[in-house]
Amino acid sequence: MTTMKKVSILICFLAMFSFVFLTTAVAKPSDKSKGPKWNESSPSPPENKGPKGPSGPSGRSKIGHLYLYEKMEPAQPYPAGTPWEIVEGGAWGKMKYPLQGPTFKFVFNGHDLTPGVDYTLIYYPDPWPGTGLICLGIGTSDEEGDVHIMGSKDIGNLPIAADLNNPDNGGHADCIANSTCIEGAKIWLVLSSDVDCGTETTDPMMIGWTPTEYLFEDVGIFYVKP
Repeated sequence: MTTMKKVSILICFLAMFSFVFLTTAVAKPSDKSKGPKWNESSPSPPENKGPKGPSGPSGRSKIGHLYLYEKMEPAQPYPAGTPWEIVEGGAWGKMKYPLQGPTFKFVFNGHDLTPGVDYTLIYYPDPWPGTGLICLGIGTSDEEGDVHIMGSKDIGNLPIAADLNNPDNGGHADCIANSTCIEGAKIWLVLSSDVDCGTETTDPMMIGWTPTEYLFEDVGIFYVKP
């Protein structure tokens, strides 16, 4: 066999070997995730599709998106546990937050609010008046009715243990059946004049109730601090 033929056969063999190897490598699923995974021991992230879009994480991302809406109470009388209805074309907002991490870093943008009003973004734990409430940030709506609130809070898990919206709370099941409790932490945008953010000697809590001026959660959220 001539040298030229030997070289040709060798080249053909290498080409076939490379094709088989690459085909197998592409077909074999990767052991590595293409993104961070939600901690399987943590509560399931919320998922819901409201009029502005879905609330919850995007794929395997550790970042959650929560929509807040202007809502109205159902006409009286109504059965316990009846959800409030989203006002069509009403005010709304969106918050980006971490599903887990050392600090709760969030960005919130509200729209179609009353211009020139002070608003506070809060975590509200049931029951009323929300003892253990957390004021996340404060902002004033501009002339277009938009408000921007962002910040970072060193807090523990949400919802807190005392919150009736926490599935591990002993009163959670009864609260779900008899009131408007939900699964997960409630995030609200309220009038700053209706909430006391607390001091070194007093606990934060709601001190007023003007729900027609608030934005309420699309779904409850869960945040885990490692």
